[in-house]
Amino acid sequence: MRCLHVVAAAVLAGAAIVGTAATSHAEDVVVKLWARADRSGPLRAGNIVAAAETLNAALKAVGSDKVVKVAVTEGPAAGYDADALDILKAFAVNQGPDVYVAAHEWVGEFAKSGYAMELDGFIAKNQWAFADVIPVLWESTKYKGKIHAIPQDSEIRMFFYNKDMLRKIGKDEAFINGLPAMVEAGQFTMQDLSELAKEVVTKGAAKIGIIHRPNAGPDYLMTFSAFGAKYMDEASGQLLLPKAEIKKGLEWFAWNAANGVTPKNNTAMSWDEIQGAFKTEQAFIYHQGVWAVGEWMLGDAKGGNWPKDQAGYFKKIGWLHAPASVKGGQPANLSHPIVYVVNPKSKNAELAAMLVAYATLPYFNTKHAVTTAHTAILNGQRSMPDYANAWYLAAATPMLARSTFLPNHPEFGRYNGVLFKALQGVETGRLTPAKAIEFLEEELTSELKGNVKIVDKLN
Repeated sequence: MRCLHVVAAAVLAGAAIVGTAATSHAEDVVVKLWARADRSGPLRAGNIVAAAETLNAALKAVGSDKVVKVAVTEGPAAGYDADALDILKAFAVNQGPDVYVAAHEWVGEFAKSGYAMELDGFIAKNQWAFADVIPVLWESTKYKGKIHAIPQDSEIRMFFYNKDMLRKIGKDEAFINGLPAMVEAGQFTMQDLSELAKEVVTKGAAKIGIIHRPNAGPDYLMTFSAFGAKYMDEASGQLLLPKAEIKKGLEWFAWNAANGVTPKNNTAMSWDEIQGAFKTEQAFIYHQGVWAVGEWMLGDAKGGNWPKDQAGYFKKIGWLHAPASVKGGQPANLSHPIVYVVNPKSKNAELAAMLVAYATLPYFNTKHAVTTAHTAILNGQRSMPDYANAWYLAAATPMLARSTFLPNHPEFGRYNGVLFKALQGVETGRLTPAKAIEFLEEELTSELKGNVKIVDKLN
């Protein structure tokens, strides 16, 4: 790895890095990259390809005869779970890539199988690339306490609330615009949020208090996290069902449905109905992610016409973490980073890792962020002109400090599917929260067997 450390030193010293032409003695090194074919995020692969040009210039500047070329395989899988399984199959027949793109929750499986390089040492020796990574994002890349991937992007899932509705029911501007700070300080709880939403509905400013996704997914996990739930036992590597904490979250969903805050048929609604309800100002609070701002909240979409400018939008709409469950507690939101993973068994592992280092730099990552409505991975990206101009991304970035993440376990998708059925059961009234916990314990034990650990409550 000596040559690569010299490259990093040259960058730190401000060496002139120009030109990419290979000499007559050049040694071509082909680095194999696997990335899911995704028209909505082409720079996940494209940034690695572009980073090769910069790496080659750096190699040339220090007299290396290596020329790195990236061979891209774009898998046809519909989602990241299927893509991860395809990558594992490729590794099983010794056809695995040198570096690959994955959803972070697969890091544990790749690391356990020996297909994810431990990167703590590499990161420590290449602070020019990694020192500014938003610290909490490293939590999404760990397996048994060690970093095994590099964040490629991030996102924020939050509660959007309609400020105009609070004005209609007589709330003053200090309260309306001060809600995020109250949540941040732990002064405004999940129950306070429900009661505020009920007040908005009761006083006729909205038909719906809180509306959320209709199917299984990550969004509502931050709600359970706000009630203290954790989904993985780090010591054993097992998934975790903490019954007391999950029950409190289910009680919150049940209260909302029973008190006219959330429609009892929320999970039977279509996405268009749900998003349209918020955009046409029938719903006070909508729960999803920051990308929704760029996709449909601005301008004429989903049946409503909202301001496109930052000042106009934030006069109308505010953002909240999931508030703490008790006064003085900690709020939470959720991020779902996509990550780069390096195959430690590759003969080109060192160069693959250095490609990831260059692709992590603000120039490359910002190009991906602003074209896909994803939040940054580096603190300094907020000062990049293109990122600052994407004002909703710049505004959301500080919220990353409160992020929680899916557990890095390949069976969590099945776990989450069962959890959603429990949530659906309490909202529709088919299950009480207590019966939903019994259902969860029985189903998860049956489906996941030794992969899940059931505890009455967390310490």
